[in-house]
Amino acid sequence: METPNFFRFCSLSICAGLVLLFTWSHFPSGPDLLDCTTNSAWCTSKNRFQSKQPSHLKNRHNNPARHRNHASDTPHHPLDPLTVQEINKIRTIISSHPIFSTSAGYALHSIELEEPEKPLVLKWKEGDPLFPRKASVVARVKGESHVLTVDLTTSEVTVHQTGPHSGYPTMTLEDMTTATWAPLADATFNRTIIERGVDLTDLACLPISLGWYGKTEENRRLIKVQCYSMKDTVNFYMRPIEGLTVLLDLDTKQVVEISDKGANIPIPTAANTDYRYAAQKQNQVIKLLKPISIEQPQGPSFTVEDDHLVKWANWEFHVKPDARAGVIVSRAKVRDPDTGELRDVMYKGFTSELFVPYMDPTDAWYFKTYMDAGEYGFGLQAMPLEPLNDCPRNAHYMDGVFAAADGTPYVRSNMVCIFESYAGDIGWRHTESPITGMEIREVRPKVTLVVRMAASVANYDYIVDWEFQTDGLIRIKVGLSGILMVKGTPYQNVNQVSGQESLYGTLLSENVIGVIHDHYITFHLDMDVDGFDNSFVKVNLQREQNSPSESPRKSFLKATRNVAKTEKDAQVKLKLYDPSEFHVINPSKKTRVGNPVGYKVVPGGTAASLLDLDDPPQKRGAFTNNQIWVTQYNRSEQWAGGLFVYQSQGEDTLAVWSNRDREIENKDIVVWYTLGFHHIPCQEDFPIMPTVSASFDLKPVNFFESNPILRTPPNVETDLPVCEAATAA
Repeated sequence: METPNFFRFCSLSICAGLVLLFTWSHFPSGPDLLDCTTNSAWCTSKNRFQSKQPSHLKNRHNNPARHRNHASDTPHHPLDPLTVQEINKIRTIISSHPIFSTSAGYALHSIELEEPEKPLVLKWKEGDPLFPRKASVVARVKGESHVLTVDLTTSEVTVHQTGPHSGYPTMTLEDMTTATWAPLADATFNRTIIERGVDLTDLACLPISLGWYGKTEENRRLIKVQCYSMKDTVNFYMRPIEGLTVLLDLDTKQVVEISDKGANIPIPTAANTDYRYAAQKQNQVIKLLKPISIEQPQGPSFTVEDDHLVKWANWEFHVKPDARAGVIVSRAKVRDPDTGELRDVMYKGFTSELFVPYMDPTDAWYFKTYMDAGEYGFGLQAMPLEPLNDCPRNAHYMDGVFAAADGTPYVRSNMVCIFESYAGDIGWRHTESPITGMEIREVRPKVTLVVRMAASVANYDYIVDWEFQTDGLIRIKVGLSGILMVKGTPYQNVNQVSGQESLYGTLLSENVIGVIHDHYITFHLDMDVDGFDNSFVKVNLQREQNSPSESPRKSFLKATRNVAKTEKDAQVKLKLYDPSEFHVINPSKKTRVGNPVGYKVVPGGTAASLLDLDDPPQKRGAFTNNQIWVTQYNRSEQWAGGLFVYQSQGEDTLAVWSNRDREIENKDIVVWYTLGFHHIPCQEDFPIMPTVSASFDLKPVNFFESNPILRTPPNVETDLPVCEAATAA
């Protein structure tokens, strides 16, 4: 190494070390509350190291949505999340427990409400006293994982035996952030970066979970770090330092191994990568749309009582932000139009796990098979929603209150929004044909209520909507946007690629490949249709043949009902040419004509995993082997990938639970549904991808005696103000 470069290298290493030390010393500790409405590096880092602040974060305007002081919050409902005061109390209780008081350091990986037993919650009514509040805590102390229950009333701490397990808890934000800084303390890493022509001040790195691929990765918590150049762009994801991978011990923050197999691959240029509006050439900005807004002159029709209980039209349900799941919707009830009774539909629904395997088997890519909820925390990655763009006017915003690794509570502001939506859709209609002589034209608009969150898991953005309709239907929709994870390549045009070579994706721009990958989002749906003893029924459509003597028709379709007796009976792979309906019924509740009341799962566009069942990632993601599962209710079985997902070997998944083959007929059951996306990137996904979405429905089936929105009045002109467009300049 030449002398000037050597001194430059030493200087940068010292600076990096000082910055690292500064970062460690400024992690959240001490105060009773951290407010992540600010643009502090810890709150807005999105788990990446940035050595200089992008211009789009400078002088940013204050979010016009509400900001609350949560210091005095108190719970009102048995399922309300832990408050700031409660988290601070938990922190104090834990600090004096023998497990922690004798340890020099520990990390709290999650502090969440330990919900009361389900039968207790079902009996609770508004105005009743709350049950004793408890917290479930997952902690790591001296390299061991612990699950504890903390009783906030008695200050008692119960340590649970979790049994043998191969995995580790969800990473903390501190884990992720410090992992991206740690390689800077390694001289070999710094030298490699400089030799690649990247200034350390332009470096951006990502913490990448590595899954599990054998014995060498066992008995220690590991992570891989890959880096990008931020020079001349905020969209550093499009400038990978390809082939450079750092294996890091997540507990010691020591570099275990550096693999550099991309020295001959150029870093893509920054040209055309900036996606911000201000960076676009104004003479090329598309101005096709005038501003649009839904006006509600009398205000919104929904209310949010005590911060979490939502009441709208004929619906009532509880909403809770959650660090792992993102949003939990509980105690969903719909009012019967005939009796006025609030009837149970769903006890609890949430995003249980996300599985995102990339389809590149090479050294720097094979391990990219993310579990975004269990490894990173889907709710921890939820970013503040942007009023008028993420959510319309008149939206109600809900904050998340979470705990840092030392137990300090902090606020994730505007994490959830709730709003009414009307897109010109029709609830129901009929116009009578003129040949009948009857002049009848009846139409009803469809207005829905949406509960939304958006998680930015590094490059990808997930938008999750829970949409409630007045006809009793619940639609769960997932949108994918954000930025592709791309691969650097020497190629600038596809004509340079030999016919025998695989790119494992699509050439999107010069030196940039968008790698093929899948997204699977598995939902936990604890259905309680008019009570918790339910059954799962597959209603198969089958072709029946006719003889010529019976009818001019040769065939017709017949519906055959099959009640699933056990969990294996309810494992469903969707088949276009073997169609079925999937009903959750209450066999003890019947309509006036004798049909069992129920709800049905209505699949939407989805995808099935094509990976080998023995492939290590698919063993861990075995919950995607079927699109529908039904299990007997067990409060410990919430996370489809298992409680400890990080580096797990797949021994505690939904597939394992289901293969126990427990009885599910006329039992308290949980339905699991997986939405899937195969993503072959295309040039329109560069440099940032338009949203693509898919959904599925939970729809009443013989739940009501008739159309439940028959009595909905139509709109008339006097209901709404008449607005005139502004005169053109």
